[in-house]
Amino acid sequence: MTQADTQPTTPTLLPADAQSVPVTLVTTGSWGDVQGALDPAQRRFAEALGFKPKAGSLTLLPGPDGSLARVLFGLGDTEAAAYDRLIIGKLPGLLPEGSFRLEHAPDPAEAALAWLMGSYRFGRYRSGNGPKARLAAPAGIDAGEVERIAAAVALGRDLINTPANDMGPAEIEAAARSLAERHGAAIAVTQGDVLAKEYPLIHAVGAASPRAPRLIDLTWGPEDTPRVTLVGKGVAFDTGGLDIKPSAAMLLMKKDMGGAAAALAAADMVMGSGLKVRLRVLIPAVENAISGNAFRPGDVLPSRAGLSVEIGNTDAEGRLILADALALAEAESPDLILDYSTLTGAARVALGPDLPAFFTEDEGLAASVAEAGRSAADPVWRMPLHAPYASLLDSKVADINNVSGGPFAGAITAALFLRRFAPKTKEHGHFDLYGWNPSTKPGRPEGGEVQTARLTYALLKARYGG
Repeated sequence: MTQADTQPTTPTLLPADAQSVPVTLVTTGSWGDVQGALDPAQRRFAEALGFKPKAGSLTLLPGPDGSLARVLFGLGDTEAAAYDRLIIGKLPGLLPEGSFRLEHAPDPAEAALAWLMGSYRFGRYRSGNGPKARLAAPAGIDAGEVERIAAAVALGRDLINTPANDMGPAEIEAAARSLAERHGAAIAVTQGDVLAKEYPLIHAVGAASPRAPRLIDLTWGPEDTPRVTLVGKGVAFDTGGLDIKPSAAMLLMKKDMGGAAAALAAADMVMGSGLKVRLRVLIPAVENAISGNAFRPGDVLPSRAGLSVEIGNTDAEGRLILADALALAEAESPDLILDYSTLTGAARVALGPDLPAFFTEDEGLAASVAEAGRSAADPVWRMPLHAPYASLLDSKVADINNVSGGPFAGAITAALFLRRFAPKTKEHGHFDLYGWNPSTKPGRPEGGEVQTARLTYALLKARYGG
């Protein structure tokens, strides 16, 4: 069996009228009514098993012939601050093979999406490990919309989960080309001598790898619509360069292109729904490797924006490649720039793996992003672009250093560095994300995760969905 044969199939919904076993969703407040509606035998069976409607609890109820007749699944207190809105995503991994339908879902579309996201498994290198339970589309939802979002999430997860030997700059380009072809988008790729001249920071970071660096530029949509540009960090693997990482810190560096995956997943959702925008996706794709022509600490490099950059640390490479891409993005004067990157450990120390950091100077954008994160159950947390910290990036020999050289405010100084390369764009948001689920949570299997992609789609749909 080839690797292509084992590629996972994106989970889909069954028709709403499919023959299916009901899954009754039970909250702490509704349990009494649900008990009363069960037939006496099922009620006694549930009581004998000690079912309680705590979050994630499950009981299978038999029919008279012994076959599965109903499922009880606890939601807990849906009004509690700790309530996980994607908890339905646990069900595919708990239920036996078969067809199911949901009863009493608080938000049927969100529940269906959580189910599909929880059904995802990365199967490129081995097969047969995915859930077999299928969900009938809840009545009244836009099943096509739910499936498109789930497919885009699966696409991004696949890209992150694929190891770097099979996911280098060329493969990131191939994924972008496939997406462009599917949606009728245009795509241009810059590499070689032209890249070295026009995007010197991208070239310098990727020069040490035998896998050529490149800038991927995808465009879609009518030119007379609002211009939205997504910029995703595409470091296929990050050794740290000459400031080499310890081995333990390299174990997950296949996910250092998680920003590119998030941008492509968001773009897939936007193009698939036909939003009225002029979408541009910029992905600087590189591998930060080590060889005789690797860029060095202390080097001073030119940038597309005309600023000279002193290299304080070669392991702060993501902000370098984003800098050139942001300078290109701003030249077009877009209405909105959003950039995505697995940029700093400091953001993870501050907020943990589940909560990406978000930076912007624009209060309106900040409010819109916060609302989109809530509506999509794809949360972020705003952190400050504290202007006085910009002095920590001062250089004695260049216009700016790529690191502060100290232990403080690493995520903020990284965001301030990026802001120098798109200073005129009023609505510019920067997401510093982890791109990985360290352990399985409902709807979020362990492995690659396209954090902020669903938020981005919700934000753009609210603005430009008509």
